[in-house]
Amino acid sequence: MISPRRSTARVQIDRIRGGESRTRPDVVAVEEPLEIRLQLSSGAEHQVAVTMRTPGDDFELAAGFLHGERLIAGRSDVTEIRYCTNVDPQEFNVVTVHLRPGASFDPATLDRNFYTTSSCGVCGKASLEAIEVRGCSPLPVGGVRVDAAVIRTLPDAIRERQKVFDRTGGLHAAGLFDLSGELLELREDVGRHNAVDKVVGHALLGGGVPLPDRILTVSGRASFEIMQKALAAGIPIVVAVGAPSSLAVDLAREFRMTLAGFATAEGFNVYAGSERLEI
Repeated sequence: MISPRRSTARVQIDRIRGGESRTRPDVVAVEEPLEIRLQLSSGAEHQVAVTMRTPGDDFELAAGFLHGERLIAGRSDVTEIRYCTNVDPQEFNVVTVHLRPGASFDPATLDRNFYTTSSCGVCGKASLEAIEVRGCSPLPVGGVRVDAAVIRTLPDAIRERQKVFDRTGGLHAAGLFDLSGELLELREDVGRHNAVDKVVGHALLGGGVPLPDRILTVSGRASFEIMQKALAAGIPIVVAVGAPSSLAVDLAREFRMTLAGFATAEGFNVYAGSERLEI
């Protein structure tokens, strides 16, 4: 059994090279479930979600997830985040977020939120409308500009800081940058959306959300879910090493976000919001 809160685990493998097989140790990324619960000031508790993640920064992940789903408005809604100690042997895989008295929360929103984010039977138009219903507005365009040369430096900047990826080759990363290209925070996880939640959660717990002058860079593709999380955090610019999905592009254009994909040191593609870029 993998120990709790470890991001990597050692396993024995058979390494095949040519016609020979050798048994040797290897390091793999840990993947374990994290159950996120909400507890109201009345004591009522609600199970919100279970996500498969790499242990570490679990409180940030929970806070970022809840904010991205618009279940909490900000740091002031949260009084405490802790592991559940009465669920042995899973105590490090269950996190409860305690809400302050008066925090606005409607349990019925749980069903609505996870219907619209499940991507099962929901068309693109309905998904975009659901974001508007949940209180997200188009982002302002003026005042935020970034040099295209900065965008080209971001993929290498996050790759150089992926310590667990160097050991396992099995993790995604999300990095939060300022407009000059300085890396402020980086988180890794087996799930690209979890890495984003961890980065946003770190900023939220520090009282730093929204983030109108930040750039989010992800090591993989840009999905609808990642764009939705960036929008909820007020991040105007998203840069992906991989490709965006069609719905990610639609969301970026609908909510006036800047979306770049296939980013390398040589260049990148702009799918929305080129007005924020200085070429």
